[in-house]
Amino acid sequence: MRKSTILLLFSSSCLLQLGGASCTTKQSPDEAAATERTGTAFLADDTPADDTPRSTASAGIGNFVKASKAATPAVVHIKTTYNAPADSDVAFGQAYGSPPGGSQAMGSGSGVLISGNGYIATNNHVVENATTITVVLPDNRQFAAELIGRDPNTDLALIKVKADNLPSIKLGNSDSVQVGEWVVAVGYPFSLNTTVTAGIVSAKARSIGIINRPSRNGNAGPTGNLGVESFIQTDAAINPGNSGGALVNTDGELIGINSAIASQTGSYAGYAFAIPVNLAKKVLGDLREYGAVKRGLLGVSFPSPTAEAQFLQQQGLQPGVVKGVYITGVLGNSAAAAAGLQEGDIIQRIDGMQLNSSAEFSERIARHRPGDVVKLTYLRDSKTRSTSATLKGEEAPATAKSNTDLDKIYTKLGASFSPLPSSLKQRLNLQAGVLVAAVRQGGFFDQIGIPSGTIIAFINGKSIQNPQDIDRALLSAQNGMIQMLAIAPDGSRVVFNFSLGA
Repeated sequence: MRKSTILLLFSSSCLLQLGGASCTTKQSPDEAAATERTGTAFLADDTPADDTPRSTASAGIGNFVKASKAATPAVVHIKTTYNAPADSDVAFGQAYGSPPGGSQAMGSGSGVLISGNGYIATNNHVVENATTITVVLPDNRQFAAELIGRDPNTDLALIKVKADNLPSIKLGNSDSVQVGEWVVAVGYPFSLNTTVTAGIVSAKARSIGIINRPSRNGNAGPTGNLGVESFIQTDAAINPGNSGGALVNTDGELIGINSAIASQTGSYAGYAFAIPVNLAKKVLGDLREYGAVKRGLLGVSFPSPTAEAQFLQQQGLQPGVVKGVYITGVLGNSAAAAAGLQEGDIIQRIDGMQLNSSAEFSERIARHRPGDVVKLTYLRDSKTRSTSATLKGEEAPATAKSNTDLDKIYTKLGASFSPLPSSLKQRLNLQAGVLVAAVRQGGFFDQIGIPSGTIIAFINGKSIQNPQDIDRALLSAQNGMIQMLAIAPDGSRVVFNFSLGA
């Protein structure tokens, strides 16, 4: 049987993964400790291969101690309970015949104190739909927590406990983080008390297509699915319970919030992902001030990270030679349109910072609010140009006055759909799905290798029962990101994104 890598966000009721969903919604309090959320850990081995002694500085031991002492007092254990009615199981799990849930579920994760008066950063998936949230400090003090706000688009949440003079962590600068530098992870894996582990940064601006999966009760994410993924990737081991914990540099400064892993088993397999703190600062600041995120939009579309390199090559461009984000479309009445951007432009810098990927571009735009002005440097007709754009806010989902908007989206997708035969539903034990009938050469489906015969089960968290459901889902997402959950003809379960804007 062929093994495939899966991407996981651990929740108290389900493992949401690239490749399906494995749910454990029926739990007693005694079983709760086994159902936890994600984080990171990797125990550094400072013993030389040839047994040659090394200095403390070169081995990094002293730095790990300093980082641990600075971070551990501010990392807390989060325990949650929530209702899991039998008819509100995870949508993706239902689509693939997973058994229904029931009764009350419990879970746990980690959080980071970012202020002395009780504000705590964590993951959205740690506290999503929780009926109660309890925070346990490293000194075993317990507090009931209030949910201040959540942002599914970045998998961040802000909660608060009523207490003062609490230890808090110093926020670092994720832009200055370098691939190869040592980092320390702190959290509560498997409900173990404060656990400190270490690894290195193995990549930056990583997109893994996991934001805005269907929630544990089947709810879709915000209209438009403006999910932002620009993770710091580490070789630190992530295990259930660490989600929402701290990723810190060797000075003990917070540089990321641990969120997800890539694994074949559901436990650590070498790849871990954290939300960069510079993005978290903006999102958490909005949640604290407004209770919701105010996101500035430029109004351009571009290839999703999974298809970016291949798309550039099809345009006759070498990704390693021409760095930047290729604009495939500009929304009317958008900030980009007002700034004079056009389809085919390649945005190379934003506020003077070189762009290397669309994931990095999305993150930098997401750090801004409506009304903020961003400076853009772009390439057009082999000439470098500059402009400024005043970002706009999110608008209500557009309703097409004709089929023009829908036709444009289908043209980009390069695919047509047909109802899923009942015999196939029964054979695969599916409750939802639409068949990809044909794929046009050069379209998005063709670019990322989605063949005809693929079954589309969900778009932006909404169950797809017929081709008309696809029409509605695409129209409602025309100002953001389309995320499709599907079954490929070989039986593998996949998630892929189609960006319509930022």
